Amino acid sequence: MILNVLAVGDVVGDGGLDYLGQHLRALKKLKNIHFTVVNGENASGVGILPRQARAIFDAGADVVTLGNHTWNRIQIADFLEDDRYTLRPANYTSRVPGRGWGVYDGPQGLRIGVLNLIGRCEMDSNFENPFTTADRALKGMGADVVLVDFHAEATSEKGAMAWYLDGRAQALWGTHTHVPTADAQVLPKGLGFVTDLGMTGPSHSVLGIRPEQAINRFLGGLPRRFEPADGPCKLESAVFSIDTDTRTCIGAERLDLHG
Repeated sequence: MILNVLAVGDVVGDGGLDYLGQHLRALKKLKNIHFTVVNGENASGVGILPRQARAIFDAGADVVTLGNHTWNRIQIADFLEDDRYTLRPANYTSRVPGRGWGVYDGPQGLRIGVLNLIGRCEMDSNFENPFTTADRALKGMGADVVLVDFHAEATSEKGAMAWYLDGRAQALWGTHTHVPTADAQVLPKGLGFVTDLGMTGPSHSVLGIRPEQAINRFLGGLPRRFEPADGPCKLESAVFSIDTDTRTCIGAERLDLHG
């Protein structure tokens, strides 16, 4: 069969949550989506609360992935222990709560593996190596299809990971930078890839936050807690079409919606 996977960029604030809730199911119907992964690590602006994770599932997500702001809302810790459908990066140290990958039931008995990783370039160097972490995770999955959310700053690191996993995973997308890239493609051994999905949140913003707060930071003003911007929102995502017989991606395309 052709398995259509929808990957949705980082949800930012209440505006992003509301916009996701209003439009995700319609997008899934439009593109005949079978499985949906949403990055939710900025649902609180920075971090995510259990109620916000539940709202993302209510909107139509099958799996929620996180990133470097996972622990900004420590209330999520117990939720991550209990809910196997919410993943934090697998290359956090083993001492933190939760899990970094899971295998989930898909259509026609398919076993869909989802792996959440975080990059180290321009990020926290205390993370374990994402490349060797991916090797270990893939050995233990036993999945028919493998999907990877690589939450990273450097486009080079995301691209290198895609080529490293080409032939071993079916789709890999980047998250974290909140800026969509125009390079959706299928690599030679059948891995669908896009460097960054973008975000789901306020359109009139700097990466989802109030522009005046970003300007204040670059002018050297006093630090302030970032707040999501108001106004119209957007949803930025990508669709990966995977041939489950050959275990290869046969199509990767952007799917963006602007309010």
